[in-house]
Amino acid sequence: MKRGITDKIYGTLKYNKVITITGIRRCGKSYIVKQLVKSIIESGVAKKNTLVVNFEEPIFEGTDLKMLLKIYDSYIEIMDTEGNPYLFLDEIQEVDKWEKFVRSLNERKEANIVITGSSSKLMSAELATVLTGRQLTFEVFPLSFREFLMFKKIKADSDREMYLNAGKIKIYIWEYIKFGGFPEIVLIEDEEIKSRIVLEYYNTILSRDIISRYNVRSIDKIKSLAKYYVSNIASLIAYRRAEDFLKIPTETISRFSEHLQTANLFFFIDRFSFSLKEQERAPRKVYCIDNGFFTSIGFKFMENRGKLIENMVAVELKRRQASTPDIEIYYWQDYRQREIDFVVKSSRKVKQLIQVCYNAESHDIKERELKAFARASEELKCDDLLVITWDYEAEVVFKGKNVKFVPLWKWLLV
Repeated sequence: MKRGITDKIYGTLKYNKVITITGIRRCGKSYIVKQLVKSIIESGVAKKNTLVVNFEEPIFEGTDLKMLLKIYDSYIEIMDTEGNPYLFLDEIQEVDKWEKFVRSLNERKEANIVITGSSSKLMSAELATVLTGRQLTFEVFPLSFREFLMFKKIKADSDREMYLNAGKIKIYIWEYIKFGGFPEIVLIEDEEIKSRIVLEYYNTILSRDIISRYNVRSIDKIKSLAKYYVSNIASLIAYRRAEDFLKIPTETISRFSEHLQTANLFFFIDRFSFSLKEQERAPRKVYCIDNGFFTSIGFKFMENRGKLIENMVAVELKRRQASTPDIEIYYWQDYRQREIDFVVKSSRKVKQLIQVCYNAESHDIKERELKAFARASEELKCDDLLVITWDYEAEVVFKGKNVKFVPLWKWLLV
């Protein structure tokens, strides 16, 4: 099954740019590379003109720039390629000084290059320095809900298909909310095995993409911080409060938080403010890149539905932001602690306000959400007001403002 982002990447191969594919470990980057190779060969390119190297394979352990050059020269000599070959360098961050090799080939227009990596900061920092203007970057996430349904062989590409399959979709969304969208996990039926594999992902990301890569010596401290974040998804996080709870210095928390975000395990959303100084001083909200981490680190699923749904909305907004870079995502809170979960801003203007509410049919909850909307709508001058619910759908008018209530599964399939 071809993922949606594959065709977008394939369409850019003709521009003589270094195509970079980033994303959390096990989200499907290598699978996308295989799909790209298949599409290239189907277009008429000889198979010998494609080379895929996964630098996490044991045989390539310790590969450096000299070895990388030898691999490439041997490939060109043995395969006797015709024209510019297509090079797919998977998990390239494992190779020291890889960027010099990539820049050299690109400058000489000698090859079409696609590189992948699990560290967004590693890729972007190096590319910004040595490949300015030469690269196009695509961020890959665990499966979207639409892709999840494709893996389950459920069609939802049209209103008719969504209507006919609504019952199955509502059943499957619970699985998606609980175990997330890592491709391997989606294809496994046994829930215990799902949880055990997700836990292995989590531990591998911590050990290989963070502790080993950044030579972290305070291993217990960074593990405690990661568990603190995964225990508090969709919550406000202040470093000083975390310092008091974890007994870790603020400076260390700041540095470790950056590592956790670089590895794509967590991400943070700032509070919206017209004052940059105020925005930087305010607590941030923390989210995890996949719900499976939350439910597999020992927390009760039934007691945290609201947080899981909000986390899923945050990940989906981040996914949409990756394909529409001018979008910015914030939360909003006023002096009376009235809060809007998500403020979607684009081109210097607030485009939409989003609340996430599991039980929106409750009169008290609905009234509270509507009051927050009324205040935020006035302050931010935005009239597109949306409440994402579990299964409640309606449109109401409150203080002259139209507010739409839309079920989560429908919003995810927009």
